[in-house]
Amino acid sequence: MQIEVVKLKRYFGSTRAVDGLSFSFQGGQIWGFVGPNGAGKTTTMRVMATLDEPTAGDVLLDGVSVVQDPEKARALTGFVPDSLPTHSDIDVHEYLDFFARAYGVRDPRRKRVVESIEKFTNLLGIREKPLKALSKGMKQRVNLARALVHDPPVLIMDEPAAGLDPRARIELRELVKALAEQGKAILISSHILSELSEMIDGVVIIEQGKMLRAGDLDGIRTADVGGVLVLLRTLDNDHETLCSELLETPHVEKVSVAGGFVRVALSGREEHAAELLRLLITRGHRVVEFRHETGSLEEVFMKITRGEVS
Repeated sequence: MQIEVVKLKRYFGSTRAVDGLSFSFQGGQIWGFVGPNGAGKTTTMRVMATLDEPTAGDVLLDGVSVVQDPEKARALTGFVPDSLPTHSDIDVHEYLDFFARAYGVRDPRRKRVVESIEKFTNLLGIREKPLKALSKGMKQRVNLARALVHDPPVLIMDEPAAGLDPRARIELRELVKALAEQGKAILISSHILSELSEMIDGVVIIEQGKMLRAGDLDGIRTADVGGVLVLLRTLDNDHETLCSELLETPHVEKVSVAGGFVRVALSGREEHAAELLRLLITRGHRVVEFRHETGSLEEVFMKITRGEVS
């Protein structure tokens, strides 16, 4: 499954919510969709899920156009919005059964499909509970289950972890990873960048509807931070003296201490990291850990965005 967003544009009057986005990813991959509030993420996702029409451009799902053939594209897509609509007179099982019917899943297969989805999302114990009585975490499980009832190869998830407690976020992350292992192509937006970076293969960063970066996560983190980052740990307890010494060492630009590690930013090439390690050992420092580190997704985000909205 190949997902291609091609020169996508969506205007609302004179406001350019999405302005020429192009990126692609494949089945079995999880891609993050990142940007400040108002950057155009939800609008892009709604177009991808056939819930809105673009002003120009297209989205292709294995060659199926969301513009030219929205019905076929809709059957390939599961959309998870940031919240579950409130229904006062329906329970979890009835809700999922309704959407299975809507997607054309017929008896006797429908019963097996719904029960399988309830088991996968850990909803069997609350299948008779009214939707209005569910916690935020349980509602998001139902939200995900509804998107899976027709077994789509593409999942589009808009801020699914918003408002969840730590356990619910971890459980959601494991569910998403399991779905990717099944071969599904997943695009997920989130403002919790540290957690997002633990599950994604690639990332798209946008601002004011325009593309800033798109590609492999490790490649983007390495390219955008610049230079070489090293984490080192020694048996020396005097971090202040070590940091002062490091700052006087050639090619060292910045030094900080966090969690027992000294983080060193070096200018230039990886050869400078090898030279730094040699100098530390020569000077008698008892180095027990020395490793290269890529920049965090948060660092990349803060470096290339300005917090502007359309």
